[in-house]
Amino acid sequence: MQPASISQLMERMAGSLSAINRRSLFAYQCAVTAAAAFVRRDELSRRKFHSLSSGADSRACKLRCRFNHLIRNFSSANPAVVVADDEKDGNKQVISITPRLYDYILANVREPQILRQLREETANMRGSQMQVSPDQAQLLAILVQILGAERCIEVGVYTGYSSLAVALVLPDSGCLVACERDAKSLEIAKKYYELAGVSHRVIPKHGLAADALKSMILNGEAGSYDFAFVDAEKKMYQEYYELLLQLVRVGGVIVIDNVLWHGKVADPMVNDAKTISIRNFNKNLMEDKRVSISMVPIGDGMTICRKK
Repeated sequence: MQPASISQLMERMAGSLSAINRRSLFAYQCAVTAAAAFVRRDELSRRKFHSLSSGADSRACKLRCRFNHLIRNFSSANPAVVVADDEKDGNKQVISITPRLYDYILANVREPQILRQLREETANMRGSQMQVSPDQAQLLAILVQILGAERCIEVGVYTGYSSLAVALVLPDSGCLVACERDAKSLEIAKKYYELAGVSHRVIPKHGLAADALKSMILNGEAGSYDFAFVDAEKKMYQEYYELLLQLVRVGGVIVIDNVLWHGKVADPMVNDAKTISIRNFNKNLMEDKRVSISMVPIGDGMTICRKK
């Protein structure tokens, strides 16, 4: 990370404290000095920061506590470890995925050759960032196996990486309803279902996913599915979830992707439509007593829901 980026981060952190005017020289000095302390590992800069924030008023205390926490995290000898901000948690150390650590994780993913081939073809396409990562696909596959799932749904197929990972572990009698609105992407997915020898397990549905799910409910399929995965239009998450909750049986699982949305959901300064939508969805899910939930920081964040 470059010094300018860190300075901007520190300025924003300072500005988010309600007791401080974002334009105040005091907040700006503390932000830039704290950034310099991190970038240069300069003890003199650290002392200057502490002198700036050494007052007893609430403004100084808030800045001091927050920036001390940031410096402690960023300048840790082990950048893969972050200390929890809440002292009530005993300053619990948790893993932060660095590039080196993520390479290690990927090296421990059992990725079938056909999935690797699909991933590499998709990497050259527009929108390739929509494809789930190998570690996410492996998690989905093992959840299906643990459940003993036979009937699955995927909302948002793209080129089929996650749906193929699921189809590969289904029994021959199993089925996966794969909903995708982009015909070109769906054709690539269908090609790989054929190559992998699992096309008889997949029912592709081209068109709007909400329409397909409503049609399935009208056809009497409510409560007949074991597993569902959602990785589609973010502003539609709540509607997809409610429809899938009707289609999935009691004890069944719904997995929602992108619930951390590149970290934007936790940033009060970011309030675009998609971020607000996901933030609201996460809040609603947290309060929904119809399911048990676990938010998992894998990929761009997944929430696993078990229907009660």
